[in-house]
Amino acid sequence: MNRVHVIGAGMAGLSAATSLAARGVSVVLYEAAKWGGGRCRSYDDATLGCRLDNGNHLLLSGNRSTMTYLDRIGAADTLVGPDKPLFPFIDLVSGAAWTLRLNRGATPWWVLRKTWRVPGTTPRDYWALRRLQRAKPDDLVENLLGTLGPLYDRLLEPLSIAALNTKPDVAAAAPLAAVVAESIALGGAASMPRYPAIGLSESFVDPALAFLRAHGAEFRFGARVAGLTVSANRVTGLVGPNVDEIIDPDDRVILATPPWVAADLLPGLIVPNAFEAILNLHFRAGIDAGKAGFYGLLGGVAEWVFEKTEVVSVTISAANDRLDTDPQTLAAEVWSDLRRGFGLPRTMPPYRVVREKRATFAATPAQLARRPGPATSLLNLKLAGDYTATGLPSTIEGAIRSGETAASMI
Repeated sequence: MNRVHVIGAGMAGLSAATSLAARGVSVVLYEAAKWGGGRCRSYDDATLGCRLDNGNHLLLSGNRSTMTYLDRIGAADTLVGPDKPLFPFIDLVSGAAWTLRLNRGATPWWVLRKTWRVPGTTPRDYWALRRLQRAKPDDLVENLLGTLGPLYDRLLEPLSIAALNTKPDVAAAAPLAAVVAESIALGGAASMPRYPAIGLSESFVDPALAFLRAHGAEFRFGARVAGLTVSANRVTGLVGPNVDEIIDPDDRVILATPPWVAADLLPGLIVPNAFEAILNLHFRAGIDAGKAGFYGLLGGVAEWVFEKTEVVSVTISAANDRLDTDPQTLAAEVWSDLRRGFGLPRTMPPYRVVREKRATFAATPAQLARRPGPATSLLNLKLAGDYTATGLPSTIEGAIRSGETAASMI
């Protein structure tokens, strides 16, 4: 093998590239933008006068592919989080505040402690989570779990929306089962909340690019690959407005682009084609970070709140129905939630609304059936991306795992 050409410098592409470089493989990395990270990056915001992440991502210690990736690039110590597996919630309707706490071991004795489990639930309620283990491809989250009362309303529904970025009445239960199997089901040691101490780029992108640079990788930023030339069932060239690359017979290619780009480059490729938005709002304000550094909010517009350096960041998932909401109206609604939850002043501070219109594919049974595997009909081309058939929803963990898989097949 001569070189591996990785198209796309998002999480899937960086995962594949660093995995290959660590094995001594020569890597050429292409990215249409002038920066890496894709949807997982940080930037300087002129309006707020500070650095922002383009989205909020809560990781768990059980995200094994992510932790392997961070170890590889020397960035494992850039994540922070509570020293215990705890998840604080605030009910904006009742004003109640409570914290879900897990014990570290795999045996869930935490469900026996009333002050550790979800308010209004009994230990018997948690046995119903076994339904997830038996989830079939067409089972929906709400149909499978919606009868569980407070356990569903106060934990499983917000967890599902956050993990799948799809409303529970149409979301498939199987990918939620995969998330639970790799975290809560393994115990608190696999469910420790983790997030970047500084920013997404400082944890996931900059160290990866430094690692690749140190291993001799070539970078082609601002280079959009618009087409593939194919001969004898192999990719023989990459073309674009500023790309004209010959792929040698011993070269390999990993296509780590969003699904709509992959479908354009590979006519006939079936990929997810329905998407869900995520809205992130950043306010130039501060709240008590608490023991966890974040909060889940129930009963309002805001869903997850992160206390970050210089800003309070709010995430609204499965937000297709709010894409057309006027930014000022949306910000006022969210600020009202923050006022109720944290006693903030009436005057709204400067803010930024960030819309990701195609943040993830819709995690419905129909869309899951459209996820391709990493192999393609072309002998020297593999696919990577959170939209591929990882078994996980469209998350950082899924993207990184897909890159590892493609690299291992190379």
